Amino acid sequence: MVSSAHEAMHQIFREDPGLVARVLPKAGIAFPEPTATRLVDTDLTEIKPLVRRVDTLLEVEVDTADGGGYLLLVESQGKPDPDKFSSWAYYLAHIHAERKLPPVLLVVCQDKNTASWAANPIRIGLPVHTSMMVFPLVLGPDNVPAILDPDEAAADLPLAVFSALAHAKDPALPAILETLAAAVDIVGDNVAADWVEFAEIGLDNTQARAHWRKLMAMRTSRFPGRGTIIEETRIKAHAESRAKDILRVLELRGIDVPEAARERITNCTDLDTLGTWFDRAIAAASTEELFQEA
Repeated sequence: MVSSAHEAMHQIFREDPGLVARVLPKAGIAFPEPTATRLVDTDLTEIKPLVRRVDTLLEVEVDTADGGGYLLLVESQGKPDPDKFSSWAYYLAHIHAERKLPPVLLVVCQDKNTASWAANPIRIGLPVHTSMMVFPLVLGPDNVPAILDPDEAAADLPLAVFSALAHAKDPALPAILETLAAAVDIVGDNVAADWVEFAEIGLDNTQARAHWRKLMAMRTSRFPGRGTIIEETRIKAHAESRAKDILRVLELRGIDVPEAARERITNCTDLDTLGTWFDRAIAAASTEELFQEA
């Protein structure tokens, strides 16, 4: 089953396609400076019964002597899986043949063991002759630096969120999240709201997510206008945003949402209830499970 952490690790590049140009140098990976980056359809299906989809696909333009660009395949990997080697080789070969642009595979991971496994070259062929080799680029806790300076995090909030997600299994995560929370204070609600929600979605670990919620709750207690129309308006906006997140998670997981269930979610204004529904949406097999009494 696809987890919210898996989805967040590659979806962040859909939310901010330019992030790849800023995170690769941080990891010590030298790449041409893009002039433009845009999303591309992720469907790589050739024969209908065999559906193949890369997690996220970006077309990157670069201003170089040859005037070319490349296609960046972003794959989120939660654990070693030898079957992925053939899939990744297929993705690269198919995209190269279909779109006539150089393809680059970028694997994003949240633990060092998976990142180390994913960085191994993929050899396809006979023991005495390699017909094809794939060299993945990998971003993970080993090469994505933890951001512990609130000003640095505030200067590039999407990068700070990605860094936090890349270190989601790091013992230093609480300090990283506290830095991110301080950066949210610096940036302000209007700019940071979407990234606050994205960070929560990506923190699949219950303790990490609970800590992030606590930090945001402490932030809420310092917000001016408690008990006023200003606060009520803010809470309503937060509830609407949380409802959208629940529906988005269900959609990403392919869960059917009847109209009555959709209305119940979107009309709910109780943040605790919405928080419970959000947690259940990650694993629920239906909307009925979402609404079950404890």
